[in-house]
Order: sequence, then C-alpha cells, then structure tokens
Amino acid sequence: MTPSRTIVFTKAAEHAERVPNTSARSALTGCPWRDVKAMLRDVGLRPTRQRMALGWILFGNGDRHITAEMLYEEATKAKVPVSLATVYNTLHQFTDVGLLRQVAVDGSKTYFDTNVSQHHHFFVEGENDLLDIPDTDVVVGRTPIPPEGYEVARIDVVVRLRRKAR
Repeated sequence: MTPSRTIVFTKAAEHAERVPNTSARSALTGCPWRDVKAMLRDVGLRPTRQRMALGWILFGNGDRHITAEMLYEEATKAKVPVSLATVYNTLHQFTDVGLLRQVAVDGSKTYFDTNVSQHHHFFVEGENDLLDIPDTDVVVGRTPIPPEGYEVARIDVVVRLRRKAR
C-alpha cells in the first residue's frame, strides 16, 4: 500500500508582523517563569496567571508537540486550575501571535508545536507521535499559484508512518 501524504496550506500571514523572531527566544534568561512572561509581553498578550502557567508547561521543556487534551492533562497534574476550553483558547491565542505552530494531522487531531521555525513532520500512526523533519529534507514540487489577492504563507508536509509488519 502506498503511504499517504498530507500537504496543508495555512493562513498565518495575517499575523506575520507580530510573529516573534527566533533571536528573541535565544535572548531568554533561562528562568522559565520570567521567560514566559517576557514572551507573552513581547507579542502583546497580557501575562495572566493561566497563560503564565500554561506557557510554563508548554515552553519549560524545550521544543515539543502537544494536543490541547495533553496540555490539559499536564495542567491538571500540576494542579493548575484551568478548563479544557481555556486550554484551547490559550493555544489558539499563542498560535495567532506566533508563539506556537498548529499542525493538523487529520480532521480530528491537531497538534501545537513550540518550534515555530520552518520544518515538516513525520506522524507515527498508532502511536500518535509527531517527529520533526528538517525543512531541507523535504522537496516540494510545483507550488500551486494562489488566487489573486492571496499569497502562500507556509507549506506544511506531514508524512504518515507506520511500523513495518514483521
């Protein structure tokens, strides 16, 4: 059977002027709480207790891929009083300002990536795991010409994997 390939075109260009640059992240102090507060302020978000707590969980352990349900579970274990709706709202706010990148794996599963640099993903079916693919490792053939008045903001390639049968 031929492996499937999903290419997703996203609409992130409208927020491009507010996207934090990678040098801003490299200037972080190493204190996760202070860094999260600075990240939020740099993109114009008020550092509320819930945003701070969720940001600390998200960004305190390096680059990762996480669903809203996974973040909610981690927040609950950390005794952060937050609803699943607030987790969804916060993830979308962080995505809108460029702190996160949304990766749609299929119609029912969306991951949020703390690595906002240009790269692609392997999705391991059955394990629900995302792995980064460097941008230089994927060659996209002919990019379609967008309709008048639009431009391609980003091309996301998700390569679906499954373990070989033994």
